Amino acid sequence: MLILGIDPGTHTGIASYINGKLMNLATVAPIDIAECIEATRPARVVFEDSRLESYTWTSIKSRPAALKMARNVGEVDALCKLIVAICAKLDIPAHGISPKSKGAKVDAARFAEITGWSGASNEHTRDAAMVAWPYRGASNV
Repeated sequence: MLILGIDPGTHTGIASYINGKLMNLATVAPIDIAECIEATRPARVVFEDSRLESYTWTSIKSRPAALKMARNVGEVDALCKLIVAICAKLDIPAHGISPKSKGAKVDAARFAEITGWSGASNEHTRDAAMVAWPYRGASNV
């Protein structure tokens, strides 16, 4: 049973769990999200869903920087909608997890302790893996 974890963004993280074990991490362009889901036909997709947070955590003070942040969040929100639509079209269960519920970012050393992963990772792939971690062995959530 394959569970995909996705951290949508400019550099989209994808984590693949097979029968509860983390088997692969990848970073893809947003345009490749649909292909990843279609090619693997997972039992479930779990993704970090920025739309579930009403507050954007930022310490940005300048208006131009705040507007750029708003555009970036809007882009991620659109990717979340895309993931839901792709999964619906393919009849794959999918659900979003709020960034707050996913928990704080973890560094590579802590990630290895939690998951047992010894390969390369980056913040996007680690986020993808951590968003799906609690669901890695569940086909019905």
